[in-house]
This record gives sequence, structure tokens and C-alpha cells, in this order.
Amino acid sequence: MTAIPVRFGTDGWRAVLADDFTLANLRRVTLGTVEWLTSHAMGRPSVVVGCDARFMGTTFAQFVASTFVEEGINVVMARGITPTPAISWYAATHGMDAGIAITASHNPPEYNGYKVKTGDGAPAGTDITRRIELHANLGEVTGIPGSGQLKSVAVGASYLNHLKQCFNLEVIKQAGLHMVHDAMFGASRGCFRKILAGRHVAQIRSTENPGFDGLAPEPIGRNLGALSAAVVARTSSIGIANDGDGDRIGVVDETGEVMSPHTLMAVFVKYLHEEKGLTGLIIKSVSTSRMLDRMAAAYGLRCVTCPIGFKYIAPSVVKGEALVGGEESGGIAFKGHIPDRDGIYAGMLLLEMLAVRGKSLTALIDEVHQEFGPHAYRRIDLKTVKKASVLALLGSDGGLRRIAGEPVVKVDRTDGFKHITEKGWLLVRPSGTEPLLRLYAEGETGAMVNAMLQDVMDQLGLN
Repeated sequence: MTAIPVRFGTDGWRAVLADDFTLANLRRVTLGTVEWLTSHAMGRPSVVVGCDARFMGTTFAQFVASTFVEEGINVVMARGITPTPAISWYAATHGMDAGIAITASHNPPEYNGYKVKTGDGAPAGTDITRRIELHANLGEVTGIPGSGQLKSVAVGASYLNHLKQCFNLEVIKQAGLHMVHDAMFGASRGCFRKILAGRHVAQIRSTENPGFDGLAPEPIGRNLGALSAAVVARTSSIGIANDGDGDRIGVVDETGEVMSPHTLMAVFVKYLHEEKGLTGLIIKSVSTSRMLDRMAAAYGLRCVTCPIGFKYIAPSVVKGEALVGGEESGGIAFKGHIPDRDGIYAGMLLLEMLAVRGKSLTALIDEVHQEFGPHAYRRIDLKTVKKASVLALLGSDGGLRRIAGEPVVKVDRTDGFKHITEKGWLLVRPSGTEPLLRLYAEGETGAMVNAMLQDVMDQLGLN
């Protein structure tokens, strides 16, 4: 049987368990990583390996670790379930050459995956992942003579202890904030309670459930009904959710409304610049709000737009140029922290912000919208056999001409087809990790956004 080619998506290699995600293919990907490590590392390379809470994650992580050791690579094995940001942090702060997280992030429970982090804690760029793909598919790998060393370290606990030093816990404590944390059965379970010593932290979906109760652990609106209900029932100040490996964040305000990740980024920019006096680039993916462009102009900062995938944002964070870098999916990096998404750090920063500002989350949201304009946003994920034909049609025609009665003034092809009108935009883009076609839309009102999405589905025959 011919081996299925390994292909990395926007953030790592992901595949369906027992279909393409097998020990044989996992070994191929690990050996491809060995080739990359031995080609650029000085001396005997070292790597930290960990896993999230997915089915057989520990088994897969141990298999990867043993493969590295056999090939002469020194390995730190993260003890227990470990959030991906902890792997990135450990790699960056302990002189490792790479970090490997066995995770499929927010994908459905039937998936698992393999994320590669560089020695500075950033997601591996396309140059690296293509090299890993090449050697994984060719099978041409030579390791280092002799076995590597293997040691077990409580990476997750060390990371949480580090986060305790990053925030004003006393101010948060004195503010008397009550939060609900939704781990979505993922790797972030228990993290906020440990950082805050259990103070006013209620937890939901924080038990062991490798199947995620049948739900993809993605902290977006349609998946946060349980969190909204818990916040309202407990009269909490805020609800925070993290995806399966803890690098993304979803937020619910004190009324139970799901906060747009675009507005969340804007609130962070306002707090870091106005309250903390920090400056730097605002870096956003092509699917992220134009509010951030307005903020950059108002603050005298520069806003940079890049393709979807944190590997395009990370280089500026590594260089220390970025104030905030993020995506509409809730993955955000911050100045002074790791050059990678961190949903747990983001949640703690949000709690500190509420405590320092002394205002409710809805009040902070209103401030941003009043100052930088109204904002409504929605994303639709479509499983469709027309995915390829739709993309071919848009490519041949150069995009759509009108959307919901508004003329399209520009089609941005940075990543997919982003149709820009005077009042909003709509992006048509294929998923990089799942068989989906995604539609993203931003406008001045929810009604406008819904009209744009419906019109585009009608034009493309996606109903």
C-alpha cells in the first residue's frame, strides 16, 4: 500500500485517527523533524514533547519521544496533559531546539495532530514544515549516532508558575471578580483555578473526556452555549473558554453574550497602549476586523495584515516588533510573552484588565465601539462537495462583483477571496486542516452581516 503523503496545514499536521493518523505516519513525520533538527542544531539537538487531552495523546507523545531518542535527539517529556503554550514557553526559555505538541487543536475529536515549535517558541514556518514534509514523504533520514537522553519534567506546572509572575494577582483578588472557565474538556482544565488559587473560579467541561462529548473543542459562538448559561446562572463577571490545546480563547460577557474575537483584540490593544503605555505593530490575519486599522491610525501605530496561520504573525513577535498579533479564531500573542498564541495568558490579561479598569466587560466593549465604530461579525463553516469548483469559479472571475446590493471595491487575495465593500467585507477561504469552505463577514450590524453571507451562498450555490 502506498503511504499517504504528509501535508502540513496552517498550524501543524492533522489527520483522522486510525485513518491517516497512524503510528507509521507519525514516525514518518517525526523522522522528518529529525532531519530538520540535525541539519540546523549545534551538537546533539534537544526537543520538548507534550500532548493535549485527546484520545491516546500520551501514547502518541511517548512514541514520538522514543523515536527522537532512537535517532540521537535529547528529549524532555512533558509530564501529564500539557497546554501547547507551555510547550512553546519551555522551548523558548530552556534552550531547546524545538517543541512538539501532539494535538489537533480545535479539530473534531476523531482527529489528532503534530505541531512543531522552533527554539524561540514560535510555530514552525513554511520553510521548515515543507522540509519536514519532504523527508517524511521520501523517508531519507539519518539521525545522530548514539541514543539521546530522555527525562520527564512537569512542564505544565512550571509554565503556570511563570504566569503567576506575569500578572497583578493581588489586584485581581481585590476586585472580587467571579469567572467561569470552560476547558472544553481540553488541556487548559484546572489552569485558572491553579493560577488564582481557586479564588472565585467555577469550572465547566473540565473533566477527562477524550471525545470532547462529541463536540469540536473550538471556543466560538455556536459551541459556547454551556458557558453562557453558566455565567448567567452564577452571575459571574466573565466566562473564558479555551480550545483543545489551550492556545485559543473564547469570551462570554457578564450578560451571557459571546464576545467577538475581533472586539477582544481591540480591547487588548486599547488596554496595553493606553493603560500600560506599550507600543508596537498590530498584526492581524486577513480575516480580522478593520477596527484594528482604525485603532492603529488613532494611536500612531502600524497595522499589518497577513495570511491566516500564526506562523505568519510569529516572526514579528519574535523580533519584539509586535504589540498584539492575532487571528479571528481567538489566537493572540502579546508583547513580552512567547511568540505564539496563548489562550491562558490572554484570559489572565483579560481578568487583570477588568480589575485595573474597574468596569464590566460590556462597558469596555461599548468604549471600543463608540470610539472606533460599530462592529458585527459572523463565520460560517460549510462542508460541501463544491469546495474546489467554488474556488475555481472565484479564481477565474476574479471574485464577485456585488454583495447584498453593495459594489465590491476590491478583492484581496492574500489568503482566499476577501471581497471588500464600503461598509464591510466577506472572505471565502478553504480550511487548511479540515474539508471545509469558510465564509467570514464583517459589517456595521448583525443584519448586514447575515445579508452578506446569505447573498454569497446564493450566488455560489452553497445553500
